[in-house]
Amino acid sequence: MQILLKNQRSLLATQLVAFGSTPRATFSTSAFLKWDGGVSMVQGASRGIGLEFVKQLLEKNDKGHVIATCRNPNGATGLLDLKNKFAERLDILHLDLAVESTIEASATSVREKWLFKPSHQCIWHSINPECVATRNNIEQMGPILVIKHIWPLLKVGGGTGTERDVAVVANLSARVGSIGDNRLGGWHSYRSSKAALNQLTKNVSVEFARKKDPVIILLHPGTVDTVVQAVSE
Repeated sequence: MQILLKNQRSLLATQLVAFGSTPRATFSTSAFLKWDGGVSMVQGASRGIGLEFVKQLLEKNDKGHVIATCRNPNGATGLLDLKNKFAERLDILHLDLAVESTIEASATSVREKWLFKPSHQCIWHSINPECVATRNNIEQMGPILVIKHIWPLLKVGGGTGTERDVAVVANLSARVGSIGDNRLGGWHSYRSSKAALNQLTKNVSVEFARKKDPVIILLHPGTVDTVVQAVSE
């Protein structure tokens, strides 16, 4: 499946949600699932890439259910518009990566769910210990804390071989987190936080693979025309 975001300068190609075909990676196929068509959870869904994923998941899978989380649900106008259109298939929850209790609260209200977590904070151009610490807490530990609380809810799909459905956790990273590819410097806190996220995600993927648990991957969407990108330019 190829997902093309509005005004996107590069194409994000992924097989995460190849609806109606096999092999496919789906949110959950457990017998305890309350909705036909699978359930997805998009973290950081109030705008930009996250909001577009929510929109396309709802539009491309007319039986799928989406749980969208963000820091300020009441102010998420894009999500509220989608809620008016897809009332029965979209839930909006409060989740702040900087506050673990909100992650835990969201996890307890979700059963048998598949997690896709895009997240971003605005880019800081100066080195500041407090800013670096805050960014690291959000960018690297936030996604791992989400996995911590969501992991017990994810189920490996049934079946075998290419027809096996499997739950997927996808962390949205960035090429600037690559150490070997760093030729321009700058973006100190952002680069280091993404490098740490890459390593932590790799660790989790290795550990999950031993138990044949949900697949853990990193996605690099390229440059996308969003509010966050506009701030960085």
